[in-house]
Amino acid sequence: MKSIRGYFTKGEILLWSISSLLVTVSFLVFDRENIMTLCASLIGVTYLILNSKGNPIGQVLVIVFSLLYGIISYQCAYYGEMITYLGMTMPMVVLSLGAWLRNPFQGNRAQVKVNSIGRGDIAVMTLLTAAVTVIFYFVLRAFDTANLIPGTISVTTSFLAVYLTFRRSPAYAIAYSANDVVLIILWSLASMQDIQYVSVVVCFGVFLINDIYSFFSWRRMGERQAEQEQSMQIQHT
Repeated sequence: MKSIRGYFTKGEILLWSISSLLVTVSFLVFDRENIMTLCASLIGVTYLILNSKGNPIGQVLVIVFSLLYGIISYQCAYYGEMITYLGMTMPMVVLSLGAWLRNPFQGNRAQVKVNSIGRGDIAVMTLLTAAVTVIFYFVLRAFDTANLIPGTISVTTSFLAVYLTFRRSPAYAIAYSANDVVLIILWSLASMQDIQYVSVVVCFGVFLINDIYSFFSWRRMGERQAEQEQSMQIQHT
């Protein structure tokens, strides 16, 4: 416990605690049956706080979350979400995990080195995102996916998020925040048919708050890393 309190700030512990409480209470109020939803939600809030610290363990938990969320999406006939997370997000997170492990900050395996992307990266990302969006639109339409347009937009934002995560850019959290908004809309539509999915809406609402925090956390982390590297260069000279 001392190690945990030393690693996370009081604000981060509070954020994780409130997030876990909200998803648990919403599950008990609106669902009470699908334990997998609760497990996925709790894993989600945990990986988010770890990702906000640049800790590769967070990426491991994203892989587990993607598997559970894919199953939940299949049960709701959101084949777009299922295909996205199992066929795109999960494999790309595996690549991201490898990238994070290969790029620790000054040998610290618990913190990835923050990266900045240039115009070339942005151009490649834009072309890949456009291609993925078009391909998945027709794939999802072929599967008669519920809420096709929001589902396709979810694919777009998910791809942007995992690509930026792979590139170790703070902007990954902005893309995930956009994805959270889309998913809140998607699962709100599902909850109109089945009230138990309100717990999933609450889950992604909590995710949105955590992703916004992650963006600012990564910005601060990047500034600290730059200052430390500059200080080391001055010492060496």
